[in-house]
Amino acid sequence: MSRKVVRTSKFRHVFGQALKADQCYDDIRISQMTWDSNFCSVNPKFVAMIVDASGGGAFIVLPLSKTGRIDMSLPTVCGHTGPVLDIEFCPHNDNIIASGSEDCSVMIWEIPDGGLISPLKDPVVKLDGHSKRVGILSWHPTAHNVLMSAGCDNVVILWNVVHGEAVVRIDSVHTDLIYSACWNRNGSQILTSCKDKKLRVLDPRKGSVICEKDKPHEGSRPVRAVFVSDGKILTTGFSRMSERQVALWDPKNFGEPLTLQELDTSSGVLLPFFDPDTGIVYLCGKGDSSIRYFEVTDEAPYVHYLSMYSSKESQKGMGYMPKRGLEVNKCEIARFYKLHERKCEPIVMTVPRKSDLFQEDLYPDTIGPEPSVEADDWFSGKNGAPILISLKDGFVATTKNKEFKVIKSLMATTSSSLSNRQSDSVVREHRNPLPDVQTLQALQNEVKELREMVEQLTQRVSELEKCVDCT
Repeated sequence: MSRKVVRTSKFRHVFGQALKADQCYDDIRISQMTWDSNFCSVNPKFVAMIVDASGGGAFIVLPLSKTGRIDMSLPTVCGHTGPVLDIEFCPHNDNIIASGSEDCSVMIWEIPDGGLISPLKDPVVKLDGHSKRVGILSWHPTAHNVLMSAGCDNVVILWNVVHGEAVVRIDSVHTDLIYSACWNRNGSQILTSCKDKKLRVLDPRKGSVICEKDKPHEGSRPVRAVFVSDGKILTTGFSRMSERQVALWDPKNFGEPLTLQELDTSSGVLLPFFDPDTGIVYLCGKGDSSIRYFEVTDEAPYVHYLSMYSSKESQKGMGYMPKRGLEVNKCEIARFYKLHERKCEPIVMTVPRKSDLFQEDLYPDTIGPEPSVEADDWFSGKNGAPILISLKDGFVATTKNKEFKVIKSLMATTSSSLSNRQSDSVVREHRNPLPDVQTLQALQNEVKELREMVEQLTQRVSELEKCVDCT
């Protein structure tokens, strides 16, 4: 009689734990839009969440330390004229965030250190190129200032954000709505899933299809796909009987999946988050109240179920902290920011260890914030491997964030930018420039008005005091 052997893994006992109420972000009106994006983006400085807004679209950006009840009057980023559908922080500058909206535009914003003190209405760059709403954004993992956007016009655009121009436009590949789009580890390939039931691996600079898979899942519901280790692809989708599935594919042999597992019969789309350092993929379903996590290995069945974090309330969205933002001294291997209807709750994934020493097996060198190639070089054909950093002493920024520079004439929109390309030498750097004469006059007028208001108020106060004395 053979004894069943339990598979050994250092991640078998990973457990999830929600932080206490005083470490959550309360009283936030999370967006009610029925769009299958994360609705949240997070980095070691800020957490951003898409919120309900009247007369357009908005999202809030909070410093991580600003926990507790959030004031209703807190300033928002509110430059879009339609609801915001997706947001994503730049991996190479923690103060830069991109947003896509129903108004068909993509906007790039710079958040000041410490957060906003007044509503932010004017983007650093506005990117116009889509004819329908923009629902997917993804920054290039290694190239500086390269952004991918995908819209409901079935078009994928690669932007050079510095020049504010669409360098690559992939408009003849997808015949229907694009469900997901992501980069591989060094940004040399793009993976998309589409409503036409095809999974495609694209060459981003040529816009051509390298390989494709028809019907990775039999069901008609949305499919999500991400690159995992060794160039393999993990997909989540639905069976013909509407059962949720997770599958692993080898693009070199797209005929049959390496593994295909059925999970449950819930209706929410599963959002996959892959950690290349540990090989763990986390599946978060919109509308679910749980996070499942699996370990992806080279041994059959390749995708090994580890455990599940469950809670009472369902999630409307999910943010995923980059590895450099984790607390390594607590053996924290992942941190999620779960969006409820009225709050954001951090959830920490921890490997139970007794030792207080740095656990090298849990924290191999990970992707740092430094880009390895500039946008112009990447579009010319140069690839760059990620620049790795050690987390042994916790992540400490040894270099200042790369200053975000754009061509001055390109600040308004792409259309105006393309007509003024010859002024490349004029660069706007986000420091405090000297105000011009008109600005000084406007400030002087404003100061004058404020002084008059103060005088009127002082006079009114003295009149009221006299009335009080009389009574």
